[in-house]
Amino acid sequence: MAPDTQSIKVQPDMSQTPPVFSRDRLIRFSDCDPAGIVFYPQYFVMFNGLVEDWFNEGLGLGYQRTVIERRIGLPTVRLEADFKAVSAMGDWVTLSLEVERLGGSSLTLQLRCVGREDASLRMTMRQVIVTTSLDTHRAMEIPADMRAAISRQGPQR
Repeated sequence: MAPDTQSIKVQPDMSQTPPVFSRDRLIRFSDCDPAGIVFYPQYFVMFNGLVEDWFNEGLGLGYQRTVIERRIGLPTVRLEADFKAVSAMGDWVTLSLEVERLGGSSLTLQLRCVGREDASLRMTMRQVIVTTSLDTHRAMEIPADMRAAISRQGPQR
């Protein structure tokens, strides 16, 4: 386990809410600008890491296997971000991921960054990822095993 992460948490299904994959993370010097707060593009790096962890540990598919061996690309085609409060070097935050929508060749994720100590919302992001063939660079249907694993994680609106 990397020194800047703690064990994953997958919250149980509570009154029809979709499962949430989350991970606690320390805000490090390398995440910050000279003011000592997270330099905004670093949130995208953090959330990309969370998506990789979700593929590896939440879905059990293996991100490296998906991209390298199966040659399935997972590019982001739409990204919306709202920055609510600062995160500073030394803060512990909880990054979370929830499946909002599962389409034919795309999935929409809701991502959040919340202060672990004070539960303050720091940042939210809505991300649309498309499955592509790395050989043709064209969109492709989400493979059946991937769809089944993701379906267990949330709605298929």
